[in-house]
Amino acid sequence: MDRTAELCIGKLRPFSSKTWRTANPFKNEAAALLGRLQIASGAKEEEVFSNLAKRWFDVVFSCLALIISLPLLIICAIAIRVESGGPALFRQIRVGRQGRHFQMLKLRSMTNVAENNGPMLTVSGDPRITRVGRLLRATKVDELPQLYNVIQGHMSLVGPRPEVPKYVATYTARQKQILNFKPGITGPASLGYIREETLLSGEKDPDMFYRQTVLPRKLELDLEYCEKANFFTDLRLLAKTILHLIQQTSHFGHN
Repeated sequence: MDRTAELCIGKLRPFSSKTWRTANPFKNEAAALLGRLQIASGAKEEEVFSNLAKRWFDVVFSCLALIISLPLLIICAIAIRVESGGPALFRQIRVGRQGRHFQMLKLRSMTNVAENNGPMLTVSGDPRITRVGRLLRATKVDELPQLYNVIQGHMSLVGPRPEVPKYVATYTARQKQILNFKPGITGPASLGYIREETLLSGEKDPDMFYRQTVLPRKLELDLEYCEKANFFTDLRLLAKTILHLIQQTSHFGHN
């Protein structure tokens, strides 16, 4: 190699080393975003990547599920309007991550004035539930609009079930730790108490029984989940939920 070539290579080496970082803008942006997320949340790098993966999965799955279920949602909305009038969607204030309030969506399964007439909790056989509403509740189709809550970022597919402010105000210090996590459409407590309305219907004071017995147990289940949650446990819980809904719908159809 002649002297001229050696000089050229010598000049190129430091240039290549310095410019590699700027020649990779996507890598730099990802690193910068990761750094900002770590600083903002105080989380480890693995936790940040896990949260980003969970969010990505939530959005993609929810968008696909909404598109697939759109014809069903339209049919349900028409049936609700025909039977009881009023809006097809029911909105209720729930408490999300860090104590932030948001409007959780459901297909309305009760009469149009039910929220202002009667207790907040619903038990099996509640006369406020419409005929269409009984079908929606039995198959859990009334929960489908919460996929939009997931896309908005207020909820996740899997997580602790969000409660109304009235019950959150009674949380103990340990129970308040649940507010460090994004609430979900399904989770261990949701699956464990999927027949909650039937359970409450056998009590003289459903509200007191819920606050003193059911709610603490549900929160404990969700706290245990949050302490060990990962992408694979979420997939397992989501699969269990889908399987249960298929079985429930099949059972309801035979009846």
